[in-house]
Amino acid sequence: MPGQGLPLRVATLLTGLLECLGFSGILFGWASLVFVFKTEHYFEELCKPEAPLMGNVTGPADCKAQDERFSLIFTLGSFMNNFMTFPAGFIFDRFKTTVARLLAIFLYTTATLTIAFTSADSALLLFLAMPMLTVGGILFLITNLQVGNLFGKHRSTIITLYNGAFDSSSAVFLVIKLLYEQGVSLRASFIFISVCSAWHVGRTFLLMPRGHIPYPLPPNYSYGLCSGKDTTARENSTAESEKLEMGSKEVPPAKEETPGPEQQQEPRSFWSYALSQRFAWHLVWLSVIQLWHYLFIGTLNSLLTNLAGGDRALVSTYTNAFAITQFFGVLCAPWNGLLMDRLKQKYQKEAKSTGSSAMTVALRSAVPSLALTSLLCLGFALCASVPVLPLQYVTFILQVISRSFLYGGNAAFLTLAFPSEHFGKLFGLVMALSAIVSLLQFPIFTFIKGPLQNDPLYVNVTLVLATVLTFVHPFMVYWECRRERSPRATA
Repeated sequence: MPGQGLPLRVATLLTGLLECLGFSGILFGWASLVFVFKTEHYFEELCKPEAPLMGNVTGPADCKAQDERFSLIFTLGSFMNNFMTFPAGFIFDRFKTTVARLLAIFLYTTATLTIAFTSADSALLLFLAMPMLTVGGILFLITNLQVGNLFGKHRSTIITLYNGAFDSSSAVFLVIKLLYEQGVSLRASFIFISVCSAWHVGRTFLLMPRGHIPYPLPPNYSYGLCSGKDTTARENSTAESEKLEMGSKEVPPAKEETPGPEQQQEPRSFWSYALSQRFAWHLVWLSVIQLWHYLFIGTLNSLLTNLAGGDRALVSTYTNAFAITQFFGVLCAPWNGLLMDRLKQKYQKEAKSTGSSAMTVALRSAVPSLALTSLLCLGFALCASVPVLPLQYVTFILQVISRSFLYGGNAAFLTLAFPSEHFGKLFGLVMALSAIVSLLQFPIFTFIKGPLQNDPLYVNVTLVLATVLTFVHPFMVYWECRRERSPRATA
């Protein structure tokens, strides 16, 4: 890393962290925003036929129709957050960083302005605004993940740090809720967020590359402030050549891992990776754990209302506690990346004596991370299934740690297990397919509210059993590495 480029790279890292922390994943603070929306009487007219107001200040203790409407908005927003990652990945791969970021800024600003000027009478606009907000946020994240390429051996740590910041950004809605309770209107808060788009534009042109940041980084690489018009083409051509170089570096180990003429072209084809067993189990792992998190976040206000017996002050206290724990996701996620980086360095030393391939070393370093994430989710799921209000503090803690490990581990695993030239597409595909699974959260919610009469026991047991299934993924990756190492050890 050239000394003169270090300040620029550190500035890119820190501003990218701030961008992810303040803007990219704020949808997941939904419980805090729902509290404000209910105070502003959004969709309250739906309660009149079944739960009319009794003249008290707390309003109806439980309004199924209103809760279903908020759950549907969150379901749509979280679905778009993941599903649109696939086309967003293609846009990022095809049109590169600047175009992707300008599209993100347009969607994000439009969404925040729409929310700013909605009211209880125009609450249906949230169905348009929340998906746009989430798509813009995920584009911010995708374009920032490549910043890890600037820091070599710390790449996984930075990727997980950014994903942790994505999780922690949900605390933004807590700030909006607290400001609202101090007299700052919802409109003022979202107009301020809209004005921040000028900062995004400045960062796009001053601190980000026009194209992609290659990995490994070529000598004298420049971008942003250090890159003029004449160097843009050189940057793009350098990135392309580095992708080809990476492909040529990764092809031989893959062929050595599982020799056979039928697999000779696997590293060259995107679809051969997308249809592989490794990718399929990763999809199951991500989808099941993510469904738990989305269902919990989307129904948290209703859950707390039921457990608190309709006590609005108690619901507010627990909502604040949940949102505060979300902020610590940025501190939890890097431990996952640090674990993977340290294990990778350890296995690389062992590989010199055993002759293991670089791909096998990378996969071995991911196994503990995958297993630990599944274990954390299982603990979170068990606590969330127990209808005891004070226990939800433990649930909040396990949820934020599990979620920060989930998304950081997901992105890091894809960078380690597959060639870098396919990262954008594979990342988008796994998020898009897992988004389809996440749509189950709304029918599950209506099933609990309807036939199960607010008793989620059977649903929780089913989802806990599904969580146990996620342990298959780290086991399969471990078995794949062990199978690759056995022939070399005997040789």
